[in-house]
Amino acid sequence: MAPPRPAYPIASVDRALRLLLLVARRSHIRLSEASEALGVAPSTAHRLLAMLVHHELVRQEDRHTYVRGPALAAIAGETISETELRLLARPVVEQLAAATDETVHLSVLEGRMVRYVDGVESTRALRMAARTGRTVPAHYVATGKALLAAMPWGQVERMLEGVPLEAMTDRSVTDLGVLARQLERVRRLGYAAFQGESVKGAASIAMTVREDAGRVVAAINIAAPAVRMDRARQDELLADLRNAVARLEDALRRRANDARRYDRTVTDDETAHTGD
Repeated sequence: MAPPRPAYPIASVDRALRLLLLVARRSHIRLSEASEALGVAPSTAHRLLAMLVHHELVRQEDRHTYVRGPALAAIAGETISETELRLLARPVVEQLAAATDETVHLSVLEGRMVRYVDGVESTRALRMAARTGRTVPAHYVATGKALLAAMPWGQVERMLEGVPLEAMTDRSVTDLGVLARQLERVRRLGYAAFQGESVKGAASIAMTVREDAGRVVAAINIAAPAVRMDRARQDELLADLRNAVARLEDALRRRANDARRYDRTVTDDETAHTGD
């Protein structure tokens, strides 16, 4: 239930805060969308956005588009939101799909499940369908195994305790001991590569993505028909995948640096004012 509206609201403050919440929820907004959402003229929306830009709560991406600024990231804390992660990753996912002409996904771990938060489907006639929006058990997909391998085995074991490991094909892992050995191999190699465990005839390679502090926040995978994923092709795709992960991690690093830079600026300003 929303709190009651103040008895003496200040319209300009109300609009600025509503606009800030819009940017926080969507992670980006166009000037026309801001104007429509607030019910004000574009010129008024522009002035409000300009003030948010001045305080680094919002950053102007191009002439008409605004995204979260470093101050908003600092307020929200270091943990990146899924919306912002998807926005940062989208160009990387698109470039990787274009370079390989295979289906590419960005995924996150939710308990023992993997959720595909974004994806670009291959243009080839024979291809793997994009799973965007779907949730599947982590133990039988390469993306899930990459994400599980980033966790201590004891944590994985507790999470899966008492949970039957479903089998989608005759190659799906249904034994915790086998899964433990697979995850150890994934840790050793630095990537997960599996075939036919969730869909017969499908192959996938996956790597985790870490934010600036080293925490795993997502995984990227390349999925293709197994007939196109021989060892030589897998090695080629793995090189492309490593480059994509590095680009996304670099984007996450820049985001964290922006937030830290803002924190230092605010601290310096507060110190200067205290000295006055």
